Amino acid sequence: MTPIATASVESTDVHYRHDVLTGSHSLIADEPAERGGADAGPAPYDYLLAALGACTAITLRMYAEHKGWELGGFRVELIFLKDAGGNARIDRILHSTGALDEAQWARLLEVAEKTPVTLTIKTGTSISTRRQS
Repeated sequence: MTPIATASVESTDVHYRHDVLTGSHSLIADEPAERGGADAGPAPYDYLLAALGACTAITLRMYAEHKGWELGGFRVELIFLKDAGGNARIDRILHSTGALDEAQWARLLEVAEKTPVTLTIKTGTSISTRRQS
């Protein structure tokens, strides 16, 4: 297998705050105050939604450019929902200021269901965890 992304997450002296390094980018992960954090950065599910939204926006922009469609301003809104039984769902809402017809929208909605991060979330990915001294 070929690596396509890497990340390193390291604890700090501040309760739930962690420093995240991915590629040449430094990020902060934390929990909101109501969950015991200091809200110094997005929580893990926020990053999951950000990854899905970014992948959706980039993929649909690429697709529209390939087709010669003008998306105009484009936005992806995401909401992660979970019930008391542990069932979860992500609602994804697409917005465009471009003059797209119904057929174009239908195609964009189909493509959105096949973006790489969408497929990773929907089909699942195996995770191997090990300890290193």
